[in-house]
Amino acid sequence: FNSLNHDMTLTEFKFIWYMEYSHRMWGRVVGLAYILPAAYFWHRGWLSRPLKGCVLALCGLVCFQGLLGWYMVKSGLEEKPDSYDIPRVSQYRLAAHLGSALVLYSASLWTGLSLLLPRHKLPETHQLLRLRQFAHGTTALIFLTALSGAFVAGLDAGLVYNSFPKMGERWIPDDLLAFSPVLRNIFENPTTVQFDHRILGIASVTAVTALYLFSRKIPLPRRTRMAVTSLLAVACVQ
Repeated sequence: FNSLNHDMTLTEFKFIWYMEYSHRMWGRVVGLAYILPAAYFWHRGWLSRPLKGCVLALCGLVCFQGLLGWYMVKSGLEEKPDSYDIPRVSQYRLAAHLGSALVLYSASLWTGLSLLLPRHKLPETHQLLRLRQFAHGTTALIFLTALSGAFVAGLDAGLVYNSFPKMGERWIPDDLLAFSPVLRNIFENPTTVQFDHRILGIASVTAVTALYLFSRKIPLPRRTRMAVTSLLAVACVQ
């Protein structure tokens, strides 16, 4: 308010306050929805030894996610005497918060599906091994693309160029490597951050499409085919 939003009304402030408050309360509800049943199942002796380790790891991730969220928000409230820019949270902490959320969500989903669905016993052919490696690589690429999106959000990099596929009138913008040292551009130059996110997004869609086409050449169970097809559909929608 002191540095930028002098004309903000109480009603406008309440809107952003309730957005933040709702997010925090929702996060706490998620934590309780996980920890309370897990403690009950543990007490009743319904968890196997390997599953206990998994439950403890997920519980740690839930707590870590909340702590990281507080650490991220804190960066947006710190005084920056050398900066007259719009107050914003650290893009590094935002990416860490999003990344840990994706890991927590994926691990929870993987654990739940492993308990609900029996694992397919498939012959370890060379093609199946390649498909599995390709799927893991695609997963890593999608994860990296999502993290790059956090840097776009943290720097408001989406506001720099609004045209696609070119950025302005050029394929490669002039200020792509404006910062020194060069490595700093990847994380702090809004133009480079948006450029990287575009490239990673296109690469992710390409990888998912290639994964789908490759999977069509291999005899796979119906459930696996549905998963690969759904992945392609979601990638196109995204």
